[in-house]
Amino acid sequence: MIRQFSLARFPRIEFGPGAIGKVPQLAARYGTRTLLVTGAQSFQSSAHWEPLLSGLKRAGLDWRHTTIHSEPSPQMVDAAVAGYAGEHIDVVIAIGGGSVLDAAKAIAGLLRVGDTVMDYLEGVGPEKAYRGPAVPFIAAPTTAGTGSEATKNAVLSVIGETGFKKSFRDEQLVPEYAVVDPDLLATCPREQIAANGMDALTQLIESYVSLNANRLTDALAIDGIRAARDALLPLYDDPAAAAARAGMAYASLLSGITLAQTGLGSVHGLASPLGAFFPIPHGMVCGTLVATCSRVNIEAMLERDPGNVALEKYTEVAEVLCRQAFSSHQAAHRALVGLLEDWTRHLQIRQLAYYGIGETDFERIATNCRGSSMKTNPVVLTDAEITGILRERL
Repeated sequence: MIRQFSLARFPRIEFGPGAIGKVPQLAARYGTRTLLVTGAQSFQSSAHWEPLLSGLKRAGLDWRHTTIHSEPSPQMVDAAVAGYAGEHIDVVIAIGGGSVLDAAKAIAGLLRVGDTVMDYLEGVGPEKAYRGPAVPFIAAPTTAGTGSEATKNAVLSVIGETGFKKSFRDEQLVPEYAVVDPDLLATCPREQIAANGMDALTQLIESYVSLNANRLTDALAIDGIRAARDALLPLYDDPAAAAARAGMAYASLLSGITLAQTGLGSVHGLASPLGAFFPIPHGMVCGTLVATCSRVNIEAMLERDPGNVALEKYTEVAEVLCRQAFSSHQAAHRALVGLLEDWTRHLQIRQLAYYGIGETDFERIATNCRGSSMKTNPVVLTDAEITGILRERL
């Protein structure tokens, strides 16, 4: 019996080396006035910048250009919307990492609406129902990690003592096209490859064991896990490896598709307050927590819910990542946690204390971690279990 499920909208996808060259013609389908959103420097200094501008010109497009130089904040989005609302933008093109894509997604959602993004952020504002319309949006990732090119949520942050990391989320924000060109990953430094890769892997694992997982998302998540298994360490060890770049671009895309359908889990539940209160890159949170959170999830289910289907799913993840069958669930679970720990060391993922986190912060982090991601974790973790995870990764 196949359990009932529903699928949210996801973008049309253009995948493969050279796909970035399709962006001008795709954008021209929506009009002539374009807002181009990129990072501060990396893409503009790459070999792809001038061909893109030439392509936009040949396609008859007039463009404005703005840059995102850090994790996007509500103030950054509101300023961009105020600056370009009168330009009658027909299509927004974002080329960059997750921060660029999230910022552009929110800007595209508000250019024709005019409200502050604070009106729509989950858990921090009035949470008005979003009516749109959104400006058509094309997303081209230059990193392999967040999967933002396939999701409906724009994650915005205010970092500091009273900070937050929350989503503006609506199906109208889903990109019209996700243009995934593995060649754009060529400029990623190794530290970014590590952090983004562990983000994608974590999203795939958490999607697979999520309470909202279904047969279709399971198939995509397992295929993405295989791709990450084959590509992440080779890409980190040799960033020039073209096959590994393609593998991680594919894994990241699938992680975005699956998380948009299923939600995530305890790693991303903790990532929200950690990223809000401290200057810790999101991928580093994922990389440093995924092994411990997986083990604590397994232990909690064995203690309180031994019939939970996620226990068998963790075994399946172990068999895929470790490339072997196991004689028992216990052996598989030990191997999975061990492999994730090995990868964390290989990728030189830093622990929490490096970013200024201490034991006195645990209570505040635990209090603020029970947002949407924790709600789809396969088991409800206690505050003691959550603080135990933080202590172990300090």
